[in-house]
Amino acid sequence: MEKDAEIIAFFQTSQLIDIFNTLADGIYISDAQGTTLWLNQASENLCGLPKSELIGRNVVDLEEMGIYKPSVTRLVIESGKPTTTIQLVNNKGKFLVTGHIIPDEKGNPELIVAHSRDITEAARASSQLEETVALLKRYSEEIQIMKREAHQNLSQAFIGSSRSYLALLELVKKVAVVDTTVLITGETGVGKSFLAEHIHQLSDRCGSPFIHVNCSAIPETLIESELFGYQKGAFTGASQSGKIGLVKMADKGTLFLDEISELPYHLQSKLLLLLQNKTFMPIGGTKTYTADIRIIAATNANLLDLVRSGKFRHDLYYRLNILPINVPPMRERKEDIFPLLHHNLKKFNAIHHQKRRFSIEALDALHHYEWPGNVRELENLVERIVITSKEDEIQITDLPEELRSIRDFEENRWSLGGTCSLVERMEKIEGEIITQALRSHKSTRKAAAALGITQSLLMRRIKKYGIQLEPHEDQ
Repeated sequence: MEKDAEIIAFFQTSQLIDIFNTLADGIYISDAQGTTLWLNQASENLCGLPKSELIGRNVVDLEEMGIYKPSVTRLVIESGKPTTTIQLVNNKGKFLVTGHIIPDEKGNPELIVAHSRDITEAARASSQLEETVALLKRYSEEIQIMKREAHQNLSQAFIGSSRSYLALLELVKKVAVVDTTVLITGETGVGKSFLAEHIHQLSDRCGSPFIHVNCSAIPETLIESELFGYQKGAFTGASQSGKIGLVKMADKGTLFLDEISELPYHLQSKLLLLLQNKTFMPIGGTKTYTADIRIIAATNANLLDLVRSGKFRHDLYYRLNILPINVPPMRERKEDIFPLLHHNLKKFNAIHHQKRRFSIEALDALHHYEWPGNVRELENLVERIVITSKEDEIQITDLPEELRSIRDFEENRWSLGGTCSLVERMEKIEGEIITQALRSHKSTRKAAAALGITQSLLMRRIKKYGIQLEPHEDQ
């Protein structure tokens, strides 16, 4: 203390003030009641008011004026001890402020000294760092998905350019990287099973089992033992060694419960326990086991209707419906029909060593068909046509009766209600087919190959029908 007194005596008061004013940090001095006594130049600049308007004012009044929030001096007076806080000055900069108590000779508080340091840039840098880390994490996840897609070659199986289908694929990529229960809904044949496997292959569990269980295909008397297994001697006819259930087989991987609406009501509580706690008990068992699994469920039924009718547990429904994915039917994405037809034609031509191609009339009939069986029906039909067609060019007569009827209906409707000639109608259809092919294949060369014509012929048709090419299509 004597040394400090000597140093202070060495300096004149004006010199000490000059020293304090050279500091970039703020120094703010108040009495024990919070009345401002003095502040250095840095604090004056921060507050945005001259010293003459600050000295003599109480810090509580200045806090109410919004000069700074909160007042560290007030916090020190209220707590009776040194305090550190983040202070917002003039609703702009952020400062790390510490209030110190200077006692008098008797040890009672005499002065409060607030020391503030600007951390605005540090806070901004920290926020930017957090954003950068989050961005890098997202990019890392997307790169992992692309690698898995390339390795599994699954992306080629998703054909379509409609807005609803592209939105579906984006949702699938987001869902794949989180380890949460998924409920896939959609009509029969839309590809729910394939979508579930795709989610598994894009997830971190891709190296572990994907167990597909069709709840409607297993008899009600056997489904519990198939799912959860049983201990030896659990019931008459049981294997003496017991049985490992499908749940245990899916450990570390994904358990896909297809047609979940067909799961017997008495087993739904057991599935709920598995979802909540990742635990289950085999038939005849006396202790629970854990299973590190992700569950994906699918159904073509309206589960909410089943809940209302008492056939499906409401708590299980809400536990399953964490990440819902609805797959649109073919009739709601008509623009994807042509790409799907050409993709499957190419695939089955290769499988059956054929060189089939669609005639314009056949494509028109297939385009107008409603496809009640969705993608599955389209795949099966294209394979049948490839095998049974009489010539390489698939004609309207090669199609099933129901599709020929649709074609006849369209022709009759046009002849009764329209004034176009047959040539005009055919040209309109041809123009639509070419436009769809260009959208799907992104280049005139690929579109011509898919349509089974030369590129020069395609270019003449494009010019004839006034089809506008996108920049990437003119090649």
